[in-house]
Amino acid sequence: MANKPTLKAAKNRAKAATTQADGISPNPMTNLLIADLALRGGGQLLRHAIERTVLGAKYTPDKAKKIVKGRSMVQTLLGTAAARIATRSVPGAIVVGGGLLAKALYDRRQHKRNARARGNQAIEAQAKRGDEDESET
Repeated sequence: MANKPTLKAAKNRAKAATTQADGISPNPMTNLLIADLALRGGGQLLRHAIERTVLGAKYTPDKAKKIVKGRSMVQTLLGTAAARIATRSVPGAIVVGGGLLAKALYDRRQHKRNARARGNQAIEAQAKRGDEDESET
């Protein structure tokens, strides 16, 4: 019976292995905060890039950037609330998806010229707000 590993020795090795992977900080709450900030920041950058890409199909990249930047606080809060409702439950996803479908169908049913004109006016106003915000900073 030469050097048979004991249960206590195995537990000590396992404990030593888990304590080595503390992350950036030995405090797990600090690591959680760092991960949360990284994910939120990365998600925001990705969201803005996708929005600019979608708008870039119709507008110049500069104007698309101004439109995204010109979003009001109410628009941001409504978008965040709708996304949160849609991602938390299946009924929420159905309600939000159904609402978006109803809005799209309503817009299509309206006279195309009027719907396009109202949308373009809203886009121009939002781009103007984004341009004003950009010139202030």
